[in-house]
Amino acid sequence: MKAGDFLDRMAAASDARARAAEARRPAEALAARAARLPPPPALRLSPQGFDLLAEVKRRSPSAGTLAGSALKVAAQGRNYARGGAAALSVLTEPDEFAGDLAHLKEVAAAVPVPAMRKDFLVSPYQLLEARAAGAGGVLLIAAILPGTQLKAMVAAAQQLGLFVLLEVFDRAELDRAVAVLRATGPALAAGACRSLVGVNCRDLRTLRVDFGRFAALAPALPRDIPAVAESGVETTAQAARVAALGYDVALVGTALMRAAEPARFAAELLAAGRASAAESGRRR
Repeated sequence: MKAGDFLDRMAAASDARARAAEARRPAEALAARAARLPPPPALRLSPQGFDLLAEVKRRSPSAGTLAGSALKVAAQGRNYARGGAAALSVLTEPDEFAGDLAHLKEVAAAVPVPAMRKDFLVSPYQLLEARAAGAGGVLLIAAILPGTQLKAMVAAAQQLGLFVLLEVFDRAELDRAVAVLRATGPALAAGACRSLVGVNCRDLRTLRVDFGRFAALAPALPRDIPAVAESGVETTAQAARVAALGYDVALVGTALMRAAEPARFAAELLAAGRASAAESGRRR
């Protein structure tokens, strides 16, 4: 399998998993379960201008194994929450990331902040799965959701009370994502965040990282939708850099999974980003 096929392969595998899951358990039954759950915690961003979306994952295709089966995902999530993370990202993709919906359920039950399902989601059924597992948000990838499918997925997620992080890789996708998110209503309402747009500096078709992508797209970031710097942030200096560029949140996974003291490192990333935001005169 060529690296360039990675994103397409992940989307196809995700679609197959969704179909198989729905055959085992119809959407109506899953929706009934989700409806019985209490509302998830709201995503609340700090007025200090910078926040952290901390990720729980056991492995990644680029970095390999990050944690073995002994990892207690709930404990890792609690560490991130103690470090000040505004929300937690939980990988549920099983083949390349060793994820599972059970991990999402464990983390969501263990922390006071929302847990976001991170996967290659292509079906509204998978949004129901996320909510039924206790999620408060979902990642959607613009590149694998063409045309009206993207609009339908965003609308379905928000109807379930899930915040949406909509991921893009280039200017055309950014413009499309912003238009879709604006059409669903304000990103920030009553002190809570309903939607964010994320720039991933790792191209999921090639798996290459280009940190310069953050600067290249910064001038096009919307003022009315919080922006997330995804992948590539591994140090406090990089957290400060993306904050200075105008990103409101950094999604950090590998560096936090490798940290000896994840709560402390999360707090250090936050402090660096917020100091940079203050120097840049940025406040929410």
